[in-house]
Amino acid sequence: MSYLVPSEFVSKMVDAGESKLYMATRDALIRAYMAGAILALAAVFAVTVSVQTGFPILGAMLFPVGFCILYLMGFDLLTGVFVLTPLALFDKRPGVTPGVILRHWGVVFTGNFLGALTVALMMAIVFTYGFSTEPNQVGQVISHIGEDRTLGYKEYGAAGMLTIFIRGVLCNWMVSLGVVGAMISTTVGGKVIAMWMPIMLFFAMAFEHSVVNMFLFPSALIMGGDFSVMDYLIWNEIPVVLGNLVGGLSLTGLTLYTTHLRTGAARVLR
Repeated sequence: MSYLVPSEFVSKMVDAGESKLYMATRDALIRAYMAGAILALAAVFAVTVSVQTGFPILGAMLFPVGFCILYLMGFDLLTGVFVLTPLALFDKRPGVTPGVILRHWGVVFTGNFLGALTVALMMAIVFTYGFSTEPNQVGQVISHIGEDRTLGYKEYGAAGMLTIFIRGVLCNWMVSLGVVGAMISTTVGGKVIAMWMPIMLFFAMAFEHSVVNMFLFPSALIMGGDFSVMDYLIWNEIPVVLGNLVGGLSLTGLTLYTTHLRTGAARVLR
């Protein structure tokens, strides 16, 4: 397995962030759409494995297959661009401004959401035989996830909101390590191993991922989940997006950039 030292792959992180900001809007939207759709299918796969086996840890162990596929295909998640694109600004790359970054985040959010929503509609048809019956067992589990992780937080008020945010922070700390993991090796096997470990951890711990939730919650609503669109936005998606931004950028992007690319002056030993 070919391994890149931290200073090398952190330079690649900055270059990747810059190149994404220069990408044509059409390409950014297509890549984000495909990423959202593939991650949604991976979530369905993980829930199905959990239901069929009765062991949720098996679903968590297999969920990273979707993440690996989409990153090997060069598709983009909102949680990944949260980490990479600001580094181009901190590195003072030409033409990179806060406005350009916010616009790119908006395009990727839209693409991820449309991709996840497409899979939510398609899987709802599968789970209900074209809406002619009640959802099957997997569909019912997804519906209950939607209720538990909106109304469940709402029940605790401000403490519930803080919990969502922290779960979002912890989630993208791990997920962004998976994004970076794809850069520490030049072989497919090395990339997959480096991505698999943190992604499995985040899913097993039931942390909150904004793009996975773009599938779970609309899917639950389509299949009759007992919560509203506003419950989904206020008591999950918005605080999770903010938590993902803070966790990925502060605990992965800035720490790696600061200590491996903009290292402090060496100590003088006396």
